[in-house]
Amino acid sequence: MLMSLRHKMPEQTPDERRKNFKEVTLGYTADIAKAEADRCLQCKTAPCRQGCPVEVNIPAFIKHLREDRPDQAVAEIKQKNNLPAVCGRVCPQEHQCEKLCVLAKKGQPVAIGRLERFAADYGLSCDCEPREVGAEPLGKVAIIGAGPAGLTAAGDLACLGYDVTVFEALHEPGGVLMYGIPEFRLPKSIVRKEIDGLKQLGVTIEVNAIAGKTFTIDELFEEEGFEAVFIGTGAGLPHFMDIPGENLNGVYSANEFLTRVNLMKAYQFPQSGTPVHIGKNVAVVGAGNVAMDSARTALRLGAENVYIVYRRSEAEIPARAEELEHAKEEGVQFHLLTAPVRIMGSEKGWVSGLECIRMELGEPDKSGRRRPIPVEGSEYTLDVDAVVMAIGQGPNPLVQHTTPGLEVNKNGNIIANEAGFTSKEGVFAGGDIVTGAATVILAMGAGKKAAVAIHQFLQEKHAVKE
Repeated sequence: MLMSLRHKMPEQTPDERRKNFKEVTLGYTADIAKAEADRCLQCKTAPCRQGCPVEVNIPAFIKHLREDRPDQAVAEIKQKNNLPAVCGRVCPQEHQCEKLCVLAKKGQPVAIGRLERFAADYGLSCDCEPREVGAEPLGKVAIIGAGPAGLTAAGDLACLGYDVTVFEALHEPGGVLMYGIPEFRLPKSIVRKEIDGLKQLGVTIEVNAIAGKTFTIDELFEEEGFEAVFIGTGAGLPHFMDIPGENLNGVYSANEFLTRVNLMKAYQFPQSGTPVHIGKNVAVVGAGNVAMDSARTALRLGAENVYIVYRRSEAEIPARAEELEHAKEEGVQFHLLTAPVRIMGSEKGWVSGLECIRMELGEPDKSGRRRPIPVEGSEYTLDVDAVVMAIGQGPNPLVQHTTPGLEVNKNGNIIANEAGFTSKEGVFAGGDIVTGAATVILAMGAGKKAAVAIHQFLQEKHAVKE
């Protein structure tokens, strides 16, 4: 059935793109976007909306595209989404809105993410008018962390009329959008433009401001006059495997590796001052999106062989299907059902190899995935010059340790309810710092809920005073 065929997005060829850091996918043209929008059935029940964590009115914005009104489409999206050009590129739509599209039952769903990207890029290119904000300031709100959760909360609160200041520890706002996702998947110019849109709403952003070190949460209340604080510091503390050799030169966490390349521009060495040693052969341990980003980045830095080392089979790989496909096309090699045992080093302390053991799958574990079991006597060695650990990350404890009355769980995540309320009055939290590492759009959804809760909290607080 013709209606079941979605329109492919143009992209660089694998041979071309593995040599550069330019965006892999090139985006829909106006004609392709119109044709894809025409596939939408405009269902009255709109099941796709149920899969959107930030509640974008998907049929409405697609209807505008069908009628050649991209400016209205992006205006519709921005009613709910502060970062649509980002979401159109990195959201796992196949597991959210597109999964619930009626067309998915018999064929391919409408390419909602690609249409969102098209509309958002149109909005950035024509510099559409910013949204209206409240006329009278309603109070001062501090946001800790300029990642997806914090930026979303900041934008929504600014639209409501609050005086919002975002405090970011790094020298540039964006959080994981800037340091964690490579240029070829999410150009930094796109992130900067969407952040500029928030500034036009009146949001103030202070960088190099480390909560828990430069200032404390209590000082924001007592000395700076803030009436509420939202903590959206994400999950920036990398995990390691605790295997021998992890302290060798040439072993990186994915966080460090991608930050050096993305935010500190190691790919421009020697013009930039932060080189990354990778050698000829690189092993990336893990198989999520961060692992794929690390592997594809290593290829672009000049590695001849890049290996993904993953202890389960391809069926259990957690990365998005598109990222896995792109990695394969670009030449990343997969060592599946394989686990690292130790990292081997040279006399000078540099990585010289990775000893691995083959695995087989047993019964499902707590995650629902089949548990990997070592195959005795199957050890072998990969000759590698660098190892990137991409096996997840947890919360940085700095804010929690310097904020009395803020409860955390056994993993160090801040305890907050669905709306974002924490154990400390006036302090809200959401995103990865609460749930553990998840997706950009889920963090944005938490930021939106917290913005509503902060507004209600402050309205009630002011009403009592009056």
